[in-house]
Amino acid sequence: MTSDIRNYAIVTGNYWAFTLTDGALRMLVLLHFYNLGYSAFEIAMLFLFYEVFGIVTNAVGGWLGARIGVNRTMQIGTALQIVSLAMLLAPAALLTVPYVMAAQALSGIAKDLNKMSAKSSVKLVAGEGNLFKWVAVLTGSKNALKGVGFFLGGFLLAVWGFHGALWAMIALLAVGLAVTLTLPGGLGVVKGKPKFGQIFSNTPAINWLSGARFFLFGARDVWFVVGLPVYLHAVLGWGFAEVGGFMALWVIGYGFVQAAAPGLWRKPGHSPARGAVVGGALALAVVPAAMAWGMQQGFDPTLIVIGGLGLFGVLFALNSSVHSYLILAYAEGDKVAMKVGFYYMANAGGRLAGTVLSGWAYTAWGLEGCLVASSLLLLSAAVLSLKLPSGQAV
Repeated sequence: MTSDIRNYAIVTGNYWAFTLTDGALRMLVLLHFYNLGYSAFEIAMLFLFYEVFGIVTNAVGGWLGARIGVNRTMQIGTALQIVSLAMLLAPAALLTVPYVMAAQALSGIAKDLNKMSAKSSVKLVAGEGNLFKWVAVLTGSKNALKGVGFFLGGFLLAVWGFHGALWAMIALLAVGLAVTLTLPGGLGVVKGKPKFGQIFSNTPAINWLSGARFFLFGARDVWFVVGLPVYLHAVLGWGFAEVGGFMALWVIGYGFVQAAAPGLWRKPGHSPARGAVVGGALALAVVPAAMAWGMQQGFDPTLIVIGGLGLFGVLFALNSSVHSYLILAYAEGDKVAMKVGFYYMANAGGRLAGTVLSGWAYTAWGLEGCLVASSLLLLSAAVLSLKLPSGQAV
C-alpha cells in the first residue's frame, strides 16, 4: 500500500507540474497571438490540432499504456511537452499559423498521455470504497492548478515576455520528468498483449457516458476557450493579466468544487449514478441560456459574465467529477487504461468541437451565440445520459 501511494503521489505530482504549464501555455498563446492581430477564429485554429491529436492520443495512449505501463506513457508525454514549448522559442518570423498549430499538436499529444496515465493510476491503487474520493481529489487539484496556470501565463507574458515565460515552463517540466524516472516499470501493464481493436469499448454504459462527455466538454469550451477571453479583452477592455487572473480564479474555484464533490453529491453508503448526471446536465443548461437572454436584454455584461460564470463553474465541476468517477467505476480491472483512453478520446472530441465552434460562433454572433450553443450541447448531454444504468456503478 505504501508503494502504491508513493507511485500515485509521483504520478500526481508530475501531472500537477504538467497542468501548470498546460494552462499557462493556453493563455500565453491566446493572448500573445491576439495581440499580434489574429482574429478569434484564427486563434481557435491554432488550437485545432491540439484537440485533434488529443483524440488520437487517447485512443492510442490507452492501448500503449496497457502494453508498456502508464509510467512510461507519462514520461513520454512530459518529454513531448518540453519539445512543444521549445518549438515556440523560434524567431517571430517562423511563428506562422501552420507552425504554431504543429507545436500545439505536439502539446495535445503530451497533455492526453499525461491525463490518461494519471487517471488510470487512480483505479490501480485506490480501493473501490475510496474511488470517488481519490479521483475527485486528483481531478479537482489538477483543475485548480490549471487555473493557476492561466494566471501564470498572463502574468509571465506581461512581466517576462513570450520567450521568458516559455523558458520558465520548460524548467518546471524538466524537474517533473526527472522525478517520474524513479517510478517502477510496468505500472498498469495488462497481462498478455492487448490488441489495438480492444481500445473501443463494448460496454454500453461506457459508450453512453463517453457520448455525454463529448457534449459536456463541448458545452464548456464553446464559450470558455476563445469567446470568453477575447470578449473580456476586446469588449470589456480588460488587460492581459486581468483576463488571465479572472479565468485562473474561475478554474481554481472549479477545481476546489470538484475536489469537494464526494461530500456534496454522496449520500451515506451511496455513489452517484444516472440521476445525478442527467439532472446535473439539465441544471447546467439553464445557466448559459439565462446569460444569453440577460445580455440580449441589455443587462450589465460584466455582472452577467462574472455571476453566470461562477454558477456555471460550480455546476460544471459537480457534473465533471461524477463523470470522472463513473468511467473508472464502469472500467474493468486491468483494462482500465484502454477504457479511460476511449472515454477521454470522446472528451477530446468534445473539446475540439467546442474550440472550433467557439471561434466560429463568436465571430458570427458574439458571446451570446457561444452561450446559446453551450446550452444546446448540454441538453444533448442530458439526453444521452438517460441511457446510463439506473443503479450504482460500484
